[in-house]
Amino acid sequence: MRLLAGARTLALFLLLFILLAPLGLVLVLRTSVPAANGSLSIAGLSAPVEVVRDGEGVAHIFAHELEDLLCGLGFVHAQDRLWQMELQRRAGQGRLSEIFGEDTFGTDVFLRTLDLYGYAQRSEARLEAPVVRLLAAYAKGVNAFIERPTGLLQARLPPEFLLLGHTPEPWRVADTLVTLKLMALELSANLNHEFLRLALAAQGLTAREIEDLMPPEPGEAPLPELSELYPLGRPHAGGPPQRRAAASEVMAPIGGAASNTWVVAGEKTVSGRPLLANDPHLRLSAPGIWYLAHLALLRPRAGMANAVGATLPGTPLVILGRGDHIAWGFTNTGADVEDVFIEKLNPLNAEEYLTPEGWRPFMVEPIEIKVRGHGVRTLKRRRTRHGPVLPGSFRNLEAMLGPGHVAALAWVALSDDDTTIASGLFDPAVASVTAFIERMRSYVVPMQSMVVADAAGNIGFIAPGRVPVRDRKNRVMGRAPVPGWDSTYDWRGYLPFEALPKLINPPSGAIGTANSRLLAPSDQPFITLDWDPPLRQRRITELVLERGGHDLASMRAAQGDVLSLGAAELKPLLIAAARRARTTNAAVLEQLDAWDANMRSEAVEPLIFMAWMRATMRAVYEKHLGPAFELVFDWRVPALMRLLEGRALGRDWCDDPSTAMRETCDDVVGGALDSALIELEARYGADRTRWTWGRAHVALSRHRPLGLLPRFGALFNIEVESAGGNDTLNRGQMDFREARPFVNRHAASYRAIYDLADLDRSLFMQATGQSGNPFSATYRSFARRWARGEYIEIPTDPRRIAREAAGTWRLVEGR
Repeated sequence: MRLLAGARTLALFLLLFILLAPLGLVLVLRTSVPAANGSLSIAGLSAPVEVVRDGEGVAHIFAHELEDLLCGLGFVHAQDRLWQMELQRRAGQGRLSEIFGEDTFGTDVFLRTLDLYGYAQRSEARLEAPVVRLLAAYAKGVNAFIERPTGLLQARLPPEFLLLGHTPEPWRVADTLVTLKLMALELSANLNHEFLRLALAAQGLTAREIEDLMPPEPGEAPLPELSELYPLGRPHAGGPPQRRAAASEVMAPIGGAASNTWVVAGEKTVSGRPLLANDPHLRLSAPGIWYLAHLALLRPRAGMANAVGATLPGTPLVILGRGDHIAWGFTNTGADVEDVFIEKLNPLNAEEYLTPEGWRPFMVEPIEIKVRGHGVRTLKRRRTRHGPVLPGSFRNLEAMLGPGHVAALAWVALSDDDTTIASGLFDPAVASVTAFIERMRSYVVPMQSMVVADAAGNIGFIAPGRVPVRDRKNRVMGRAPVPGWDSTYDWRGYLPFEALPKLINPPSGAIGTANSRLLAPSDQPFITLDWDPPLRQRRITELVLERGGHDLASMRAAQGDVLSLGAAELKPLLIAAARRARTTNAAVLEQLDAWDANMRSEAVEPLIFMAWMRATMRAVYEKHLGPAFELVFDWRVPALMRLLEGRALGRDWCDDPSTAMRETCDDVVGGALDSALIELEARYGADRTRWTWGRAHVALSRHRPLGLLPRFGALFNIEVESAGGNDTLNRGQMDFREARPFVNRHAASYRAIYDLADLDRSLFMQATGQSGNPFSATYRSFARRWARGEYIEIPTDPRRIAREAAGTWRLVEGR
């Protein structure tokens, strides 16, 4: 009986433990949220630093010296975003597998092959001493948080470190530099275009067929046949893209980006002073990429100098923002600053490759990658005169290329003299448009289209960065990989700073950019041939550049605009084709015909249209492309417009090659509508009154890696219904290949509107919240307001900041 009673007691204890253990774990993890108030001694501070957080979690940092100010920024970044910073630098170092094991080994191989961290370390040595001191001060602030003493009921590190059993190393200057390198890689969309064209050519498509799928802009020279430049692999080599397992999505190696930004002069505003708006579109994540902050430099004689806006955790930069007399915003230019060179191996000695002067040995060095649970693996990193040799597994390169060939990457970021960071450090002396443009001489990568305005009423634009000069005989011009043994394709140096696109006070009184063509085809210099379609640019012109009488309200309306010009232009073609096919869904066509092409979250028409467009893409191209179809399965309005208007030249894409009958585009489009409606009913139910775009188009900000966990991931991810689409100003980009194909995965990571009449009235918003800690009240506090197009103000008046303070930290000089 005693044994039975003891067993029952043990069972009860185990049951209670099982039930209470998760609660206990949550309570422990909640102690990782930093205290609202506190003080800390930091050796080397010249005077106290005060950090005041408001109710939104925005940090206002006050210091008497710039080094102390950036030390304070490093401290608050670590307080709120240390895990995000750790992921970024680990990715840049190629050391993710030390934490995540086999799942991230391929990513580490790719990033170690590029040697981003090596270039960051070597660039540190080329920076001027004052710049290095400021970066070291920032690192000191990060390390002060990591090494700080903690109480009994306060966890030292954020929850991800506790759950993974990982301890961060001290932060170094090179960690900051590699964070910017990784950002440059994330913004390098051109590499994706090159690999797509290579994959399609390896699949057997001709240059003309490739242009049907990726239509060139008018006036561009045709793409040459890639198979005539170098041998390609088997016809199916471009085959199914290597879909990443969920766990390996901890850090995507290459992204791509888009953005909107515009500035209008006082002649077009109610106040008579410039207004500037900016919303960079990036892959959504939790926490968001940006951290809102206010830096206040207390100068006894000159008064307080301020910088306010979006900082990038891991760096001491207000990348997007405003000072006391100036405001600035960026969009990704999309410059072609990468080329993939196909290198031919010596058939008698695989350690050599062909150059215009003959065979040359690879530069070879061993690299070691530690993989959690699997020990250390040693690989060889090879370089050619063009750059690092990419792994054969990357983008299926080994299969796409003919035997005896490898691919090397030339990229302007792979340089030992990258001084980009020096152009972005806080400097109160940069207070005018001309001073801002001149400061960009040290900017290298990623090339950005920057608009700027100052309090004197000037507006301007510059696209700074290192841009390679290509030979006029180069027929590829960056659109696809090129033969490395032919000197025709070698770079001829870089554009001088004076040749870069720039503009000050144009007669139009307005400047706007949206990743589309900056220059006419005949103009020099050459930037790229892979511009974004001009749909958003046209909408900016309509709403902003061609109008006057602007104020904050008109700027907000433009940033929140959800009219899809792509849908407006494609819709009549699809409807006409379906009607000619005598579809049974005439009522749906009437509904879509009456739709104004606005991608409103509460409407059903955007959902039906997007599902129809997606089904049309599959019905038209899948049978022709086979395993390569997923590579082009996307929102390709220019390709479908070209097809449905009868301008496709490569082949009869609507005819199914697997049948004896000749299918027309009318047949295919009509059938795609039937398929789309069936799929929507399967996803959202037969009651169409419950279908809405917002329900399908939730903005998904995924936490890495906790958001990837089955069942529990939803606790750490941030989802909110959203409006917009792939080409609206209020952007919401989808991935048709995903299990949830209409989810918003790429959108405005930050929105800001700067009023040069009163910069304290400027408006700000980012997509998630200030904290990166899932247990913090400010982890997701912005999400719903961001989706509704709302904003906050970030004042610089110390009295207002004191009134709105929710907590204060004091950093003091220590030993």
